[in-house]
Amino acid sequence: MFEQVKLSYEMNALEPHIDQLTMETHYGKHHATYTKTFNELAQKAGVSDRPVEEVLASLDKVADETLRKGLRNQGGGYYNHNLYFSTLSEAPDKVPSGKLAEAIDKTFGSLDAVIELLSKAAAGQFGSGWSFLSTDKEGNLFVTASPNQDNPISEGTGRTPILALDVWEHAYYLKYKNLRADYIKEFFEVLDWKVVSENYEKAVG
Repeated sequence: MFEQVKLSYEMNALEPHIDQLTMETHYGKHHATYTKTFNELAQKAGVSDRPVEEVLASLDKVADETLRKGLRNQGGGYYNHNLYFSTLSEAPDKVPSGKLAEAIDKTFGSLDAVIELLSKAAAGQFGSGWSFLSTDKEGNLFVTASPNQDNPISEGTGRTPILALDVWEHAYYLKYKNLRADYIKEFFEVLDWKVVSENYEKAVG
């Protein structure tokens, strides 16, 4: 059974950057629904015993188009939100460490540069979607944007997301209204680069 990531902080802990009502709605309702529906579809497709990454990477093996689309959307929503919420913290490390710090400097030149690219990708995503920092197996880093609940795994890139920035309106509209850029700026105030660094090291081995 696929489970929602357990929060390491209280619903109001990310104030004022991300407000309690948004957290209660986003995590408690939207993410809970993605998780429930994905479990139902995965059971129906006979893939509930597989890791979510494997399910999303092999969608082309699901013959039924409706079921395949459901797994992509609901499974993507489940995976993306687990990543998103797991990287937030009330007391975040503001800089990456170890191998990720070195890779960011090598690829982008600085932390500020990668934050700018992620912010631009998120702000420029038309409609609902995400921006991601991902790595391939060799440790190369990529900044991309994906629509809806897609991600680099379901898009067949072979890359592993290590950071996900949610720009669906439900992630920010209760507090920031239509000011997506303001929300994006505040997201980085509660992003824990320690967790992102750990995700990177896990992905590259």
